Amino acid sequence: MSFQKFQFTVSSALIFCVAACIQQVSHAQSSTMIKIDGSSTVFPITEVIADSFHEKNPQVKVTIGIAGTGGGFKKFCKGETDISDASRPILKKEMAECAKNGITYMELPVAFDAITVVVHPKNKFLSKLTVDELKKMWEPAADGVIKTWDQVNPSWPKEPIKLFGPGKESGTFDYFTEAIVGKAKASRNDYTMSEDDNVIVQAVSREVNALGYFGYSYYQENSKKLKAAAIVAKDAKAAVLPSVKTVMEANYQPLARPLFIYVNSKADEKPEVRAFVEHYLANADSAAKQAKYIPLSLKDYRHTSVNYKVKKTGTAFGGEPEVGVTIEELLKREPKN
Repeated sequence: MSFQKFQFTVSSALIFCVAACIQQVSHAQSSTMIKIDGSSTVFPITEVIADSFHEKNPQVKVTIGIAGTGGGFKKFCKGETDISDASRPILKKEMAECAKNGITYMELPVAFDAITVVVHPKNKFLSKLTVDELKKMWEPAADGVIKTWDQVNPSWPKEPIKLFGPGKESGTFDYFTEAIVGKAKASRNDYTMSEDDNVIVQAVSREVNALGYFGYSYYQENSKKLKAAAIVAKDAKAAVLPSVKTVMEANYQPLARPLFIYVNSKADEKPEVRAFVEHYLANADSAAKQAKYIPLSLKDYRHTSVNYKVKKTGTAFGGEPEVGVTIEELLKREPKN
């Protein structure tokens, strides 16, 4: 064999070895990565869980996006993510998309949220809001019509209302419109929207005539620069502020809601995903408190863990949004696929 031919053979072997090694490294990386996307409301809880999981499992990389509940389900139902954070249940069209792509899933409640309506702290006239006032402010018929505070309540000033809220991929948007307007996604369009709740926080904190809504955790983190409005539910006499106590006692209505993670059944076959979900459920109580949300009861967490252990797939809602449902009732239902 000539030197040139030998040199070519060795070079080819080296190139093949390098390519094979890169492929092996790439495979190792993909097999130790957990992909999560979805609700910006659930994000703070999942982030706490991911941080504590990584401390014990440094070889596993966990990525968490905030595409919104709807945006998260779009990826999840295509098989692009392992877990989807959701601030509302999966809808019929999303169930159909998952079924079309052969995606089965487990629906696991992890905490409670209190959608919090906030105004600027210098707003002196507004301390409470009725459901009817919120509806008048946010319903589709208000688009381009309800522009000043006095149009909602004659005792309020004739000042412009500056509205800020979640985008249309948000589960918070879906739940709020269902609870307040009576139909999910039924909302005026002439407001400033963002899938990032921190953008809404900053906007309301800078504008004295602003009003916005988002998850309880974001209010708790920014309570010094925002004021929460107490809510008067229909047929209720008293206005109720969001808090751990009022949510746990089912007094904060109709804006208290459960939060979920959805786990891809096939992804759950991977040891790292299974270990992550087990870690999530074992630590959801403390993570919810750390993220300034409201934990479920210990009984409900145990029931959720049992449902996960037996791999109970599908959704307890059947693709239809519900307001005011209890976790205990949900966990007892036979899920629908």
